[in-house]
Amino acid sequence: MARLLEAKAVAEGIREKIKQEVASLGFRPVLVSLMIGENAGAEAYVKSQGRLADELGIEFRFNKLPSAISQDELVDFIERLNRDDSVNGIIVQTPLPGQIDYKKVRRHISPDKDAEGINPANIGKVLLGQAKIIPCTASAVMELLDYSGIELRGKEVVVVGFSEIVGKPLACLLLERLATVSVCHIGTSEAGNLDKHVKEAEVLIVAVGKAGLVKGEWIKEGAVVVDVGINKVGDRIVGDVEFEPASRRASCITPVPGGVGPLTVTMLMRNLLEAAKDQKSAPRKE
Repeated sequence: MARLLEAKAVAEGIREKIKQEVASLGFRPVLVSLMIGENAGAEAYVKSQGRLADELGIEFRFNKLPSAISQDELVDFIERLNRDDSVNGIIVQTPLPGQIDYKKVRRHISPDKDAEGINPANIGKVLLGQAKIIPCTASAVMELLDYSGIELRGKEVVVVGFSEIVGKPLACLLLERLATVSVCHIGTSEAGNLDKHVKEAEVLIVAVGKAGLVKGEWIKEGAVVVDVGINKVGDRIVGDVEFEPASRRASCITPVPGGVGPLTVTMLMRNLLEAAKDQKSAPRKE
C-alpha cells in the first residue's frame, strides 16, 4: 500500500513560522473575507480562516453581503477595501451568484492585497517565476511535495485540470523545478487520451472536481498521486482518483479528506503575511 501524504505536519510547521513572523511585524495584519449570499461550503471555509487567523495573531474581518448585490456594488466594496490602509489582505469566497462575473471581480482586488493570489498580475508573476503571492491550492501542492521529499527535476508530471487558479499555475511552478509537465483537460478526455497520459505519470496531480474521474488501474506502479478533488458522494467525501485501487499501485498518495485541503488555508495566511510585509516596507504615498 502507498504511503499517505498528509498535510497536518507540514501545515503545523508553516503555521509556526507564520506566527513568529506575525509577532515580529510590529502590527497586527488584517484579512478581510467577503461572502455573497449563503453557501455551506464557503461558510465552513470562512470559519477555518477565522480560527487559524486567531491562532496566528491575525485580525480577521468577515463581511457577508446580500446575494442580490450587483457586480458594480461588489466592485465598489472591494475598491473601498483597496483604499483602506488598515486592510492588508482581501479574499472573495466562491461560488458567486450568477450576476457576478468572478473573472472581472478578481481584477479589482489590488495585487498588493490579493490574499488568494488570483489577480492576473500575481498569476503573471507565477508564470515569470517571480511570485511571492501564489494561488493557495497550487502553493499547497508544492509544499506537500517538498515536505514529502518528492524529487521533481526531470520527472514526468501530469496535471489533470487546467483551472486558472490551480492547474495552470501548478504547471508553471512545476516547470520552474524542471519537471516535464503535461496538462490534461476536457479536450484530452474527449479525444479518449486521458488514461494514456495518466499511465505515463511519475507524479500525478488531479484537480477537477469529478469523483472517480481517474481510475486506479491507470496509475503507474510507484507513482506519486496528489488528489486535490473534493466531492460529496452520499455521506462520504471523496477525491477525483479511485483511492483504494490507486493506493495499491502508487508509492505515495494523498487521502481525501486530509491531503491537500488543510494546507490551503495555511497558504492563504502565508500570502497575507507576504502582502503585509511588502506593504510595511513600501514607501509612503503622499
